[in-house]
Amino acid sequence: MTAPPFVLTGFADEIDEDLETQLDVLESLGIDYLDLRSVWGTNVLELDPDELATVERALDERGISVSAIGSPIGKIDVTDPFDPHLDRFETALDRAARFDADYVRLFSYWIPDDEDPSAYRTEVMRRMQRKADLAEDAGVTLLHENEKDIYGDTPGRVRDIVTTVDSPRLRTIFDPANYLEIGVKPYPDALVQTVEFVEYLHVKDAVKGERGEIRPAGEGDGAIPETLAALAARGFSGFASLEPHLATADEKDGLSGPAAFETAAEALRDSLDEAGVVHR
Repeated sequence: MTAPPFVLTGFADEIDEDLETQLDVLESLGIDYLDLRSVWGTNVLELDPDELATVERALDERGISVSAIGSPIGKIDVTDPFDPHLDRFETALDRAARFDADYVRLFSYWIPDDEDPSAYRTEVMRRMQRKADLAEDAGVTLLHENEKDIYGDTPGRVRDIVTTVDSPRLRTIFDPANYLEIGVKPYPDALVQTVEFVEYLHVKDAVKGERGEIRPAGEGDGAIPETLAALAARGFSGFASLEPHLATADEKDGLSGPAAFETAAEALRDSLDEAGVVHR
C-alpha cells in the first residue's frame, strides 16, 4: 500500500511581489499550490475586488490552487481591541471561501515584553474560542503557527491553546525554525508535545537559539528529515509549505527571491527523499 503523499506548497510572495513572477517560478518547480499571503505588496485581506478577480483568473489559467490563506490574524498585541480584528478575521474566512481554501493561518497574539504570558491566558483563549466558533460555522480549519513571542510560541502553550479550545476546526502548523529561534528543539521535543494536532508544515531550518539564522531544510538544527519521517510514520498526509525567509524576514512576511526559493524547494525535496517520504 502506497503511503499518503506530502504535498508541496509555499508562500509565493517570497519569490517576488509580482503575481506572474510568483506563478512562473511555482510552475517551473512543479508546485501546484500556494499559500496566499500577498501579491503586489498587498496582503490578501486588503486586496480590492478587481485585484481579487485578477488573482482568481491567473490561478485558474495556471492550474494552481490555494492551500491556505496566509492571514496575519493574531499578529497584534493581546491588549489591542479585539472587535476590529475580529472583522478582519471574518474577511479571512471570506477569502478562504472565495479561493476554495480549506485553511486559514493565524497566530495567538503578541505578549508585552518581559511579562508572563500566563497573565494573558484567559484573554487569548477567549479570542481563540470565538474564532474557532466562527470557523466551525464557515467550514474552515484554522492553523495556529508557533510564531516567536506570541502566546503560542512554545510547544506547551501551543498544546494548551488547542486542547482548551477543543475544536476540530483548530489545528496547528509545525514550524521547526520558529521553535529553534526561541531555543526549543523541534524534534523530538516540540513534536512529541504537539504531533496529534499537526495538520500543516512550514519548512525552514535555523540555528538553535539564534534569531534570523535561517537555513534551507537540512542545513540547520531542525532535524527536518527525522521530523518528516516521524510524521509519515504516523500517517500524516498534507501540505509541506516553503516559507524560506532566506533573504529577509519581519513581523509581516519574508523574502527569498526566485533563486533562493528554488534552493529551498530542492532542499525540501532532498529532505523528503532522505526521510523516504512520498511527495508531489
